[in-house]
Amino acid sequence: MELGILVFLAIVGIMIFLHFVPLGLWISALAAGVHVSIITLVGMRMRRVPPGKIILPLIKANKAGLDVSVNQLEAHYLAGGNVDKVVDALIASHRAEIPLPFERSAAIDLAGRDVLEAVQMSVNPKVIETPIVSAVAKNGIELKIKARVTVRANIDRLVGGAGEPTIIARVGEGIVTTVGSSEMHTDVLANPDDISKTVLGKGLDAGTAFEILSIDIADVDVGRNIGAELQTDQAEADKRIAQAKAEERRAMAVAKEQEMKAYTQEMEAKVVEAQAEVPHAMAAALREGKLGVMDYYNLNNIQADTDMRNSITGRDANFKNGK
Repeated sequence: MELGILVFLAIVGIMIFLHFVPLGLWISALAAGVHVSIITLVGMRMRRVPPGKIILPLIKANKAGLDVSVNQLEAHYLAGGNVDKVVDALIASHRAEIPLPFERSAAIDLAGRDVLEAVQMSVNPKVIETPIVSAVAKNGIELKIKARVTVRANIDRLVGGAGEPTIIARVGEGIVTTVGSSEMHTDVLANPDDISKTVLGKGLDAGTAFEILSIDIADVDVGRNIGAELQTDQAEADKRIAQAKAEERRAMAVAKEQEMKAYTQEMEAKVVEAQAEVPHAMAAALREGKLGVMDYYNLNNIQADTDMRNSITGRDANFKNGK
């Protein structure tokens, strides 16, 4: 019984020892020519750093001929970086003879960029295809253009440099500007490479993480006649404005006419009222002696003479008019 307990305790002790002292990794590193002390491995365990995530990339870097230390890799891991990807990027840059120190590679990785992809893009440029860009020439014809931008990663500007969306936006802006400055859309169709030359000469990669190698126009399609549509819309708007103003003038004329009719009716009413007062005034004048009988008869004769003349004038007018 005591022997079994001792064996059990020995097994538990060996397991604890192997957990804190990864002999397998130490032997692998020693066989690969990487000198790492047992104390260093135990210290990694104490600092909650998996030794395998440090020792295996270190062996890989040592075999590739890179000068990388355990402390550099462990510090990068503790900072939240991807040690294995950084080492792969260093190996790829070393093979491609691209200057890339460990500090810059680690900074690029901690900045959230894929440092290995960046190195691969420096060796093998990437083609970015822009969405369809709609631009209008001076003659009002719309052109729909799609471009392919060949870019290469700029290692020195990966930290703090703008990404692909900025490249696409700047290329689209350059296309719109170039087409918009063309007198005829046929000029663009005849020489689409002028767009590439003009846009490429604007230095669109400034402040980005890329270096633009070329801009190629992949497709150019003729769209709508925007100028004609705008002129049609403007003419329709002018027509509606003119109709509204004419309706306003007509309404004002009708209101003025109604106002004149009301004024005329008011004047006629006042005349009738005044005429109704004439007999009363004449009667009062006769009673008061201000008007004699002969004066009254003379007034009647004058009125009768006036009515006769008006009657004759009316007949003559009707006769002249054939009535």
